[in-house]
Amino acid sequence: MASSLIRRRLLPAAAAVVLAGVAYSCAGGKAGSGLTASDAATRVYVAPGSYDEMYAFMSGGFNGQVGVYGLPSGRRFKTIPVFSQYPENGYGYSEETKPMLNTSYGFVPWDDAHHPALSQTKGEDDGRWLFINGNNTPRVARIDLTRMETDEILEIPNAAGNHGSPFITENSEYVVASTRFSVPVPNRDVPIADYKKDFNGQVSFVVANDPGKMRIAFQLVMPGYDYDLAHAGKGPSHGWMFLTSYNTEQANSLLEVNASQNDKDFVAAINWKNLEACVKAGKARQVPATYYHNTVDSATRIAHSTVENTVTQLTPKDCPNSTYFLPTPKSPHGVNVDPTGEYIAAGGKLAALIPVHSFSKMIKAIEAKDFDGERDGIPVLKYESTLVGEVKSGGLGPLHTEFDDKGFAYTSFFISSEIVKWKVSSLEVVDRVPAYYSIGHLLVPGGGTSKPTGRYVIALNKITKDRYLGTGPELTQSAQLYDITGPKMKLLLDFPTEGEPHYAQAILASKIKDRQVKYFKLADNKHPNVSRSENETGVTRQGKVVHLRLTAIRSHFAPDNIEGIMLGDTVMFHVTNLEQDWDIPHGLGIMGNNNAELLIMPGETRTLRWVPQRVGIYPFYCTDFCSALHQEMQGYLRVSPPGSNVPLKGTLSKLAKTADNAAKK
Repeated sequence: MASSLIRRRLLPAAAAVVLAGVAYSCAGGKAGSGLTASDAATRVYVAPGSYDEMYAFMSGGFNGQVGVYGLPSGRRFKTIPVFSQYPENGYGYSEETKPMLNTSYGFVPWDDAHHPALSQTKGEDDGRWLFINGNNTPRVARIDLTRMETDEILEIPNAAGNHGSPFITENSEYVVASTRFSVPVPNRDVPIADYKKDFNGQVSFVVANDPGKMRIAFQLVMPGYDYDLAHAGKGPSHGWMFLTSYNTEQANSLLEVNASQNDKDFVAAINWKNLEACVKAGKARQVPATYYHNTVDSATRIAHSTVENTVTQLTPKDCPNSTYFLPTPKSPHGVNVDPTGEYIAAGGKLAALIPVHSFSKMIKAIEAKDFDGERDGIPVLKYESTLVGEVKSGGLGPLHTEFDDKGFAYTSFFISSEIVKWKVSSLEVVDRVPAYYSIGHLLVPGGGTSKPTGRYVIALNKITKDRYLGTGPELTQSAQLYDITGPKMKLLLDFPTEGEPHYAQAILASKIKDRQVKYFKLADNKHPNVSRSENETGVTRQGKVVHLRLTAIRSHFAPDNIEGIMLGDTVMFHVTNLEQDWDIPHGLGIMGNNNAELLIMPGETRTLRWVPQRVGIYPFYCTDFCSALHQEMQGYLRVSPPGSNVPLKGTLSKLAKTADNAAKK
């Protein structure tokens, strides 16, 4: 009893010392404003066997994936493979998952993933799905959060640099994807010098609320600017989407100079409900476009690709009163709508202030035609007519703003590398903290919804030199967790991140954790090569392709000795995991494989394509530790010369004995 009490008292204290780490390096031995290192560590400490309060989903940037973290601990739980092959579980390598990476450019096993977006109902995160963009080869993916697996990927045609994507409307009607690089629409061979004449941007409205059936409802062809981030209206502004755009100079070379000439660029305000009505009224047109839609069949868990050949397009001129430009200080990046749906905060990367527009003032200005000219048929509203005011922060480079549940906003400043907290009602700066270093986006849990959770703000930083132990020229990027429950932001924790997290979303764990799929019911497995018991396994030949139907269970494969394979054959391992318990996957690796391993979840069937390169004996084994006899979970495959008369068979000792006994009877 006494020893147990001592452990309970010492454990948090010990953890505080260990976790304090880098946070303690702030001035004066404090982890933040008024916090000691021990205090900070205690606030992020999650005891063994206890759960984090929230899930955080962070984009992997150049690794093309999504990282899953716990808050407040900062512990990394999982990588969800999306746009890149992932050898840890065979995503993009197994025959069932390869089609997820098909595009009109062929099989593309990598992308640059930037902006996760949680599905919403009535403006609140609902925990059903996570969407994320592929920036390099324009795509939008849907992740099912009950399994934390990618279920669907839709390619976006007529796009180049799918950066402003995917931003979700308040009832998940659409995810919106805008093009970063304007190009000819449709793309064709034209002189680059003819940029202003032949290049266009476009914004795609993708139907999001029907699992397995994402589709492009329509595309809005826009002037040839660079379109960046977006945020949907909510409440009174529901039905509108707000997007930043820069390079209104329409430069095509040395943009760091030539796209920074205008004092103001634009926030594009798009009334998507009006666009829907225009499409319904026949004002749009069907245009040729080739793009892929990849989905996973829920019964077989096999991915399939469908090629689409047309897309619906219209321009702002086709649908008057649908699109407007709000002037915004130069080179804006983020645009964010506060929880009430009234205030629209943008930020110019080369500015020192945060303009805050009013939705109601915008509507009045539109009704009064309070315009300052037009661009390609799009009215430009007068800056003063939509403006509530400007947050004079004293910082440089406002990038991204999110909101808490107490009426405050938090803006990241890239150039001055800080977070500035300001009051939405008065535009008054009330606090600021440095970020280490070069903060990009930030995250307030639920900070883009109608009901923020608040509690924390997370800085997503690009540079970490001197924050962690060195790892050669390439250093980890970093997240910093600040407590925002009081009047002052307090730094609690640094934690390294996988890839380059551009943006993140966080949600209360209670909205997700109790709906987690723990295993797949073997009886429901409709895979064409499933083996629901060892008696259903077998080896068959179809020309030069040999199909091996194997089962895996603690702690053996069936069959585990395979003969009759010849050099020149292609071998298809169809492995079914017979376990019906949580957290008991099995793996399959075979010597000489130029693919990745298989990782097969309980009740699941996965297929590995293997081509032997020479004659001999090849061991295969379970790659995922599953029991005390994990090392014994192995088998052998024999490869003979072409034309050999070795019988094709798969055997397992107990099955062989059973068969022999049956033959004797």
